[in-house]
Amino acid sequence: MATSKEYLTFVLEQMKEVEGVSHRAMMGEYVLYYKGKVIGGIYDNRFLVKPVASAVSMMPDASWEIPYDGAKKMLLVDDLENKDFLRELLEKMFDELPFPKKRK
Repeated sequence: MATSKEYLTFVLEQMKEVEGVSHRAMMGEYVLYYKGKVIGGIYDNRFLVKPVASAVSMMPDASWEIPYDGAKKMLLVDDLENKDFLRELLEKMFDELPFPKKRK
């Protein structure tokens, strides 16, 4: 099942006040970026983030889920109504994530 446009719009709306959030469509799903770094994505109407130490510490009881077959497990963000939490999560994750590799 691919992610609906409505769910994508909802997640992006929750983070609209966080400067630097962007997304890119990828095979019916969406990769999410924060200031140019991949933070996670939206897969099957689930907002999943990379399991870096800060995300694990902020969401110790989060469900670990596989975004698609063959992928590594990611953390499910289920507190989407809390905009302050989302901002803090992205800001704390930023330093732990690499910038994407440049394409040749």
